[in-house]
Amino acid sequence: MILDRILSATAAGQKQLAVLIDPDKTSRDHISALCQLAEQGMVDYFLWGGSLISESQAEYYLSYLKAHTDKPIVLFPGSINQLYGQADALLLLSLISGRNPELLIGQHVIAAPRIKRLRLEPIPTGYILIDGGTPTSVAYMSNTAPIPANKPTIASCTALAGEQLGLKIIYLDAGSGAHRPVSPEVIRAVRKEVSLPLIVGGGIRTGEAARAILDAGADLLVVGNALEGDTGRLPAIAEAVRMASKVALSA
Repeated sequence: MILDRILSATAAGQKQLAVLIDPDKTSRDHISALCQLAEQGMVDYFLWGGSLISESQAEYYLSYLKAHTDKPIVLFPGSINQLYGQADALLLLSLISGRNPELLIGQHVIAAPRIKRLRLEPIPTGYILIDGGTPTSVAYMSNTAPIPANKPTIASCTALAGEQLGLKIIYLDAGSGAHRPVSPEVIRAVRKEVSLPLIVGGGIRTGEAARAILDAGADLLVVGNALEGDTGRLPAIAEAVRMASKVALSA
């Protein structure tokens, strides 16, 4: 089970890295390059999805990814139309930073039978959008506003409510193409309030940014947009994850 794997790593202090692939922005060559880096131990998971998928070859690309990596593939869906049986698990996202009822429970009710039929492992995830300095697709498509970057208390209380509601993971996201990642101040505030695994994504482009986020309390980093034009960024980010794990495990 993927959730058990994440929980075990978090409990042991092991930091992890996921690469997000947006089917609308990928190609066979891009997937092949990422799979080669994954074989070198730089990737723990692949996430699959986006705010708007119009690419008719999305299922083909997913099958191609599945055939070329043994890393777990976890769906990160922007809608109920982005559910595929080739994946190993699904981040069952509740957009708890917004007030759109469709993304808190409405779409989940519609998707539930299909998730069961596809035998996907659902991972209940509290999804919290943080302002990354630029309008993002997820904010527009979800019709919600992000939490201001300078309001860590709102983020931490939102995450705490998610934990009290029984969600299993908290995901802080600045959004694809964010000008800045989620700040260490916000991450520390959330980490102080919740004991759940903490995923952080959006705007992470360098090893230095990755290390700052991990040191603040993130357990699993997600990087995607930064790699779409240059997979060569991944080794430095992966090294930051590895070094943060060493520090956490020796503490």
